Amino acid sequence: MEHHAHTSDLARLRRLATRMDTQFRLPGTGIRFGWDAVLGLVPGVGDTLALLPSAYIMQQSHRLGAPKPLLARMALNTGIDLVIGSVPLVGDIFDIGWKSKIRNVDLLERHLRQQAARAPDTPQVEGALSSHHPTLRG
Repeated sequence: MEHHAHTSDLARLRRLATRMDTQFRLPGTGIRFGWDAVLGLVPGVGDTLALLPSAYIMQQSHRLGAPKPLLARMALNTGIDLVIGSVPLVGDIFDIGWKSKIRNVDLLERHLRQQAARAPDTPQVEGALSSHHPTLRG
């Protein structure tokens, strides 16, 4: 699978991760946070709701061919976010720095780039089998 074929999928996942992890900037600082941190302020349900975008990113990563070890690493990032993020106050501060959704999209993008670098150069293959190829003329 070629990286370029997944550009729009990656862009969509990147937009979601950005909204969840870095949508807002704390005025007067370089500190960025997103809806994940805002939802984390809602006791009980906030951190659970923030899992939905994480699950979607992982599902899309699977659809795009992410191998099981990569999906396991994404699940670990998400699990760390959920467990530490659920601790009152400490978890909210942790959410601002951890940015698990952006981490996971970065992992997927790196994987797709590596796959694209290993893919055969299809124009040469097609050219060798073309009816215009000198060795195929009768």
